[in-house]
Amino acid sequence: MTREEILSRVDHTLLKPEATWEDIRKLCDEALENHTASICINPGYVRRAAEYLAGRMPVCTVVGFPLGATDTATKVFEAKTAVENGAAEVDMVINIGALKAGETDFVRQEIAAIKQAVGDKVLKVIVETCLLTQQEKETVCELVCQAGADFIKTSTGFSTGGATFEDIELFRRCVAGRCKIKAAGGIRSREDMERFIALGADRLGTSSAIRILGGESAGMGY
Repeated sequence: MTREEILSRVDHTLLKPEATWEDIRKLCDEALENHTASICINPGYVRRAAEYLAGRMPVCTVVGFPLGATDTATKVFEAKTAVENGAAEVDMVINIGALKAGETDFVRQEIAAIKQAVGDKVLKVIVETCLLTQQEKETVCELVCQAGADFIKTSTGFSTGGATFEDIELFRRCVAGRCKIKAAGGIRSREDMERFIALGADRLGTSSAIRILGGESAGMGY
């Protein structure tokens, strides 16, 4: 794959709490210059970034991040506010404890409620694969698809592990084309990026793609 083909699938990401507006502005400029799929930033900067970008680049933000343990009403409010502020894509974190407790109806209904809140905007569902068993991963693939989300996403990048090749293979098998796939967390080389895409990842969440592929990056770990 060419550098440009890889970057067109990258959500250029900066989610560190210490990020300043100057860091976010630089991220926006890098994304524009390198034609990434989007920028992915914390909610507090969405309005300012959307105004700065003025439609030239989609703004992606996060909901219930990074733990997924806030209640559904709070996540719905976050999602609605993000869209009102200019977000074109929302990456939500599921209630991981509810999934592990077997509360599948709750997990499905929460995803569906947030999808309803974002409407025609893109919803990606972070399931934090490093905390799940094989069966839980298979189950959550089905729940994400049933709830009508646009993407299933591996990781926040803030837990005990990130994307693995095995998880992307599992996602591809289980979602069977019913939603798209995003690999995020721990992507450290061009070889990683190319393999994740070959295995079925439609998007990559990383702060380091531009640097890895040649060029400076404002990203601060993801």
